Amino acid sequence: MKLIILAAPGAGKGTQAEMLSKHFEIPTISTGAILRKNMEDGTELGAVAKNYINEGKFVPDELIIDIVKNRLNEDDCKNGFILDGFPRNLAQAEALDKSGIDIDAVLTLEVKDDEIVERLSGRLECKKCGSSFHKEHRKPEIDGICDNCGGELRVREDDKPEVIRDRLKTYYEQTEPLKEYYKNKGMLKVAVGKSEIKATTQEVLKVLEA
Repeated sequence: MKLIILAAPGAGKGTQAEMLSKHFEIPTISTGAILRKNMEDGTELGAVAKNYINEGKFVPDELIIDIVKNRLNEDDCKNGFILDGFPRNLAQAEALDKSGIDIDAVLTLEVKDDEIVERLSGRLECKKCGSSFHKEHRKPEIDGICDNCGGELRVREDDKPEVIRDRLKTYYEQTEPLKEYYKNKGMLKVAVGKSEIKATTQEVLKVLEA
């Protein structure tokens, strides 16, 4: 299975990519994870990416395309892979086509904007250990304090409602057209995100195996 997952920020794309990776026993290629590692390591790419991400914008195409091509050439991708976060626009999709990499299907995960904002703006992250909580769905035992290490919890800059709305606007402008692009190729499969992760995964597998 060589799969692309398309979904707005906060729609649960990363979680579903992880579930599908286990189900099909293939790696998930997350451009977001690659970029975050570069930011943590303080690389030049990480510094550039951080400025774009904190403003709710996407990293420029030329940086992402080279990263993805190199990753897909590794041995663990020979039997299939899941692309999570790439392509994000028509230019990237066309570059992927020209690269000669075959794709079996493109999955789009649909979730309403208001639900996305509620999900992301409620997330909390420990400044010290990086543990994740949520104001509504996974509350810490003590308000503002990490259960694991006692560190201070914070809302990430890119999880503030105004930044989330900007990210959604950018998604609809740049990534939404890919649905039509892949629909015209007969590759698009649509799944509606549910409130529970397991239910969403069941819906996704049903759509992919139909």
